[in-house]
Amino acid sequence: MNAIAPLSRRGFFSVSAAAGAFTLGIRAPLAQTASLPGATFGGVPEINAWVVVKPDDSVVIRIARSEMGQGTLTGLAQLVAEELDCDWAKVTTEYPTPGQNLARNRVWGDFSTGGSRGIRESNEYVRKGGAAARMMLVQAAADAWGVAAAECRAAKSVVTHTASGRTATYGSLAVAAAKLTPPATIALKDPKDWTIAGKPLPRLDTVDKTTGKQVYGADLKLPGMLNASIRDCPVFGGKLKGFDEAAAMARPGVRKVVRVGESAVAVVAETWWQANTALDALKIEWDAGSNQAVSQATIDATLKEGLGAAEAFVGNKAGDARAALPKAAKTVEATYTFPFQNHATMEPMNATAVWNADRCEVWCPTQNGEASLAAAAEAAGLRPAQCEVHKTLLGGGFGRRGWQDFVRQAVAIAKEMPGTPVKLLWSREEDMLHGRYHPITACKLTAGLDPQGNLDSLHMRISGQSIIAGIAPQMLQGGADSRVFQGLNPGGAEGAFGYAVPNLLIDHAMRNPHVPPGFWRGVNVNQNAVYMECFIDEVAQAAGKDPLDFRRALLKGSPKHLAVLNAVAEKGGWGKPAPAGRHRGLAQIMGYGSYVAACAEVTVSPAGEVTIHKITAATDCGHAVNPQQIAAQIEGSFAYGLTAMLYGECTVKDGAMEQANFDTYPIMRLAEMPAVESIVMPSGGFWGGVGEPTIAVAAPAVLNAIFAATGKRVRQLPLKHADLRRA
Repeated sequence: MNAIAPLSRRGFFSVSAAAGAFTLGIRAPLAQTASLPGATFGGVPEINAWVVVKPDDSVVIRIARSEMGQGTLTGLAQLVAEELDCDWAKVTTEYPTPGQNLARNRVWGDFSTGGSRGIRESNEYVRKGGAAARMMLVQAAADAWGVAAAECRAAKSVVTHTASGRTATYGSLAVAAAKLTPPATIALKDPKDWTIAGKPLPRLDTVDKTTGKQVYGADLKLPGMLNASIRDCPVFGGKLKGFDEAAAMARPGVRKVVRVGESAVAVVAETWWQANTALDALKIEWDAGSNQAVSQATIDATLKEGLGAAEAFVGNKAGDARAALPKAAKTVEATYTFPFQNHATMEPMNATAVWNADRCEVWCPTQNGEASLAAAAEAAGLRPAQCEVHKTLLGGGFGRRGWQDFVRQAVAIAKEMPGTPVKLLWSREEDMLHGRYHPITACKLTAGLDPQGNLDSLHMRISGQSIIAGIAPQMLQGGADSRVFQGLNPGGAEGAFGYAVPNLLIDHAMRNPHVPPGFWRGVNVNQNAVYMECFIDEVAQAAGKDPLDFRRALLKGSPKHLAVLNAVAEKGGWGKPAPAGRHRGLAQIMGYGSYVAACAEVTVSPAGEVTIHKITAATDCGHAVNPQQIAAQIEGSFAYGLTAMLYGECTVKDGAMEQANFDTYPIMRLAEMPAVESIVMPSGGFWGGVGEPTIAVAAPAVLNAIFAATGKRVRQLPLKHADLRRA
């Protein structure tokens, strides 16, 4: 959120439980809460909430944000270690729990990991945590030597008295340092002086992942644990009318059949396979409700109506586009559509819970430990202080694991079996049919050119779903969802519209189907980049101008947008002959505080088969904590974004999703993945995101290259519907 009213603790948990707390920016002042006298780690006193130094000089850095493959764990550890001046080779990490955070007045700040906020919104206070610990270690050494702290310096976990050459290791100083009062004033290093942060260091979690040592939520095993599988009403908004459990209870290993909420039923058994197959033996009767009458055709018709509706929420406006368009020397018009899409994480939703009358504990892969704690407490019927959540690494998140439905379900099932750990693991089908889907939208764009072929007026009408209306309508502003306009905003760090158009109108006709929406990697920047960047290419063609030159003229007042565009054009070979049969396309946008651009190179065979050979990508995220990690995120986001462009579509029939597994919701194959050349070009002075903004430019760059190759515009995604054959 751009602005959030202060929340009480009760209010925080209420909103966290309802909305996944993706955008709650609540922080605790470090000077007041960073240290807890007497707090220990395995018997070793902590220096502050972020840093524990053991006698052997190993350093444990606590990370509140979640790790789901994006590298936040390593990046945040680098920032703390940089200010701590410790030996990076001796750094390990751990997650503090949300229960500990609550008990310590939220000393670790926000646990939410989404919207590319993990590093950019916590960098300052975690750096101060490292710097404060360093200052306390230096002071402890100075006190022991009877000298001024200013005469001492720290480097690689050693404090040295400059004048005498005396040294002391962090491990030998930790106990004394932990007893000191934290400094009231903390100065941070200039990024130009970084030696750990800003460097392409290997990730801390790579070895355990490659050796199989890493435990994900789906891997978790506890003594005496039982396993559960669940089935929810296939129609969104439907209910569970009843079931006959006799046949399921007669199957081997089955312990219990449990009604979960108003719409689901679960089977608990000794093994997950026993539980899941027993579900098939249940005779379930559903009450599908009125949503059973909804189809993809009825949803599409609603969106089409919104394109021409008289009323709409305005997101960006300059001049008078409605008055200017009829006077244009030439007009260009196009309509684009963007479908529902599933998160399709490799690890299905899961959580393990054990419930007693006075205590509930949960183990789960979550993007927000505090929201999981709130959900667990609510489902358990206990106070948050009586509950705890233990966070595991996530086998993919992409926004899906910010919702807590699987946590509530696990606790509800465990509540029926007091004292027994129960692991709920969704089947792939359950995961596909009961997601929080990328919002469906359509977009009509109309542009007006002056006699010289300059873009004089532009009306962009978005019709479709609002995520906020679907998850937390109380957060709408005057009924509008400002997040719909990501990448199209008149200004601001979240995604400013870079093009200078004298007469501009970008608005949104909100049309919300019954399908539950969710934050999906890149969220609204994805479709907005496709709509705007493909249409800009159309307008450039109508004006008889080169797509790069056309964009450059419109971006003269947006130097950072222009810089990333120029970088990919140069590296991608724009304006130079491409290899035989290959064609290029461009795209640029700003999102999540970062400036991104791409230049794609493709071939389209006479039979209409597309080969994406290469994408050159540029990212200016202000400060780059780990350039290697950023390059990996660009590549990974392109794999995700291109999968969506090629195949990603969920459709509705009789009120339910049709795509139940990867046979009907295919994923991009390795052989289809293009080479990616990443240009990480941090200009400094701001903190932008990495995991989400880059995904947005892959699809429009490729679609524009496909037009260059075929002369055909693709305006309906996914690409599998397009006929690109040549006559």
